[in-house]
Amino acid sequence: MTLTEVMTALQSIGSDSIKKTLLRHGAVEPLYGVKVADLKTLVKKLKNNQSLAMELFDTGNSDAMYLAGLVANGALMNKKQLQHWAQKASWNMISEYTVPWVTSESSLAMELAMEWIDSKEEKIATSGWNTLSAIVSMQPDASLDMACLQALLQRIEHNITKVTDRVCYTMNGFIIAVGAYVAPLSNTAIALGKKLGPLTVNMGDTDCKVPFAPDYIQKAKDRGSLEKKKKTVKC
Repeated sequence: MTLTEVMTALQSIGSDSIKKTLLRHGAVEPLYGVKVADLKTLVKKLKNNQSLAMELFDTGNSDAMYLAGLVANGALMNKKQLQHWAQKASWNMISEYTVPWVTSESSLAMELAMEWIDSKEEKIATSGWNTLSAIVSMQPDASLDMACLQALLQRIEHNITKVTDRVCYTMNGFIIAVGAYVAPLSNTAIALGKKLGPLTVNMGDTDCKVPFAPDYIQKAKDRGSLEKKKKTVKC
């Protein structure tokens, strides 16, 4: 499929009701309001088409950008391209999911994540924290730098009340990821979550709530998350 064909297909399956829901969650125009399930049906037709994925992201259309993240292989993207995606992300669904998805597939993942979490731009910082969450949920514990992860948890403890809402949300997500997927630090993450207590984040005009890390971690562990890492974080 060509870029024009894909954009035409997205427009044809878009929904006003889905669009309104996405806009309530922070989406920005342009977008057609395509269900994620419907986007996944297109992924099968676009599989391995890296150049088309790059074109889709650069349209600036939210549906196309999300689809691009499902299609692109982050391992084939260079630093400039990954930086470009992080900078171009239009709202949190792209900066906190699409960008970390592809970045976590790259050999540059840890380097970029550590760079991004220092950014004063909220969307860049959230991409960094969610990339870190993706890394710990996919990579074997033996390949992870436990001292670095512990330092990151300490950083969160000291700074989570000082950051913006979305950064707070993704920091909490990192606590959950470490607790659910990194056996040596699981209890440390649970203890930190209990110490911080329930977090308050402005979720806009939605019913979404911030997960309480200790409860979320325990549910994940009960499902066997510590014994089985994810193959991908794309969803």
